[in-house]
Amino acid sequence: MDFQLKTLTVAQAATEKADALILLVDASSTAGDVLSALAASARKAGDLPDKAGKVITLYRPAGVTAPRVVLASIGDGKPAAVRSAVLAAVQATKSGQPKRALIVFAASADPASVHAAMVAAADASYVYTATKSKSEPRSLRQLVIGVPDAKAARPAFDEASATVAGIEFAKEWGNRPGNHCTPTMLGEAARGLGAFARIKCEVLGPKEVDKLGMGSFAAVARGSSEPLRFVVLRYQGAAKDQAPVVLVGKGITFDTGGVSLKPAAEMDEMKFDMCGAASVLGVFRALGALQPAINVVGLIPSCENMNDGRALKPGDVVTSMSGQTIEVLNTDAEGRLILCDALTYAKRFEPAAVIDVATLTGACVVALGGVRSGLFASDEPLATALEAAGEASHDRCWRMPLDDEYGDGLKSNFADMANIAGRAGGAITAAKFLQKFVGEYPWAHLDIAGTAWKSGGAKGSTGRPVGLLMRYLTVRAAAATSAPATVPRKATRKVRTSP
Repeated sequence: MDFQLKTLTVAQAATEKADALILLVDASSTAGDVLSALAASARKAGDLPDKAGKVITLYRPAGVTAPRVVLASIGDGKPAAVRSAVLAAVQATKSGQPKRALIVFAASADPASVHAAMVAAADASYVYTATKSKSEPRSLRQLVIGVPDAKAARPAFDEASATVAGIEFAKEWGNRPGNHCTPTMLGEAARGLGAFARIKCEVLGPKEVDKLGMGSFAAVARGSSEPLRFVVLRYQGAAKDQAPVVLVGKGITFDTGGVSLKPAAEMDEMKFDMCGAASVLGVFRALGALQPAINVVGLIPSCENMNDGRALKPGDVVTSMSGQTIEVLNTDAEGRLILCDALTYAKRFEPAAVIDVATLTGACVVALGGVRSGLFASDEPLATALEAAGEASHDRCWRMPLDDEYGDGLKSNFADMANIAGRAGGAITAAKFLQKFVGEYPWAHLDIAGTAWKSGGAKGSTGRPVGLLMRYLTVRAAAATSAPATVPRKATRKVRTSP
């Protein structure tokens, strides 16, 4: 979507050319021009309650250039209320198929509200078309954000514009069917991001992965005719000696469950099992657009979990890159088997923090539903920063425990560990498994099984948690930029990515 930012008063917005005009109205809005008068009249008549998300649509009101006007209540004016209002307002304009729309704030527009409005508008107007022969593309092509002071809103506008690009990139790849999103195709999508300044990409295949000793990852891929791919993305926005944040995304492009076969019902939704990988790609798409002063590495182990004569069997023992052996009690717990090798690989970057993102467990869906992602962390400052980023971006997470006792169920008589414990606390025991491969660096795990996509009539990828991760990275970049100089790390440090 093409976003534009303009300094506009409400009175000026009335004469702005657009197919639809959305006026965000709060309880303090007063009459003084034609649009404000319309809003005041609607509120007085009770047609526009102060509850966030309530809207009223007007057609060709006198004194307004736009043929369609939507008055949308933002309640207390907080970003969450703005998001609700914009989602409802954009939905109300869809019948008119506007190509150019204007969103204007009736009162002040703080940066967080501008960000929320833009992300919500893009979310409400997104349309998937990649594999449809006949479909109506997104009608809303250009969105103008009218604020009292465009200069003051510019940083929030730029971040939101980049974040939307990242979210939509993640949605696009998350939504693609498995035959249109193989590991090879995902690797090519990552290579394409190398066109952006400061981004480099390397894609490793089966031979390189075997040479690295990633026996756990390679074992999962054995049952598929599609070759695995291990993607290494690097964004360098800061000095070379600044330790990077490493993002690891689970890239199972289709998950049958392997020998531990999933039920047939809704198995089609297992194309979404690579949404962790899609979110990492989305973050790099956003980094390419925003160019913040931070170093970020993206690692994506990608393969299919399929069933043939070479596939993993329950009871098999595999050797991970770390040297630790794993008894595979359930082949449908494959995500942790590919992530563990990527987490070991991450150590070579001497990271400031490592965050893995995965549609890992149905247990997390049971625990948190589709509202919040599960957050597990070994480091308190990292956990606090991610929680704050989730709240600020409306891409929320919830801290879950990592008590040592939860790892007791992973004990095995035949290997260093099993890949599953019992049913109780399944999301936690999965995180405890991953923690065994983390080492000393600050680590967090985001289980997005409940938030990465929606089912039913609204079936599709959500693009989460791109918003959360981008907010975390931009805040971290800003803090590093304003921090006093410290003793630099060794400038001669070299990072080897391929074997």
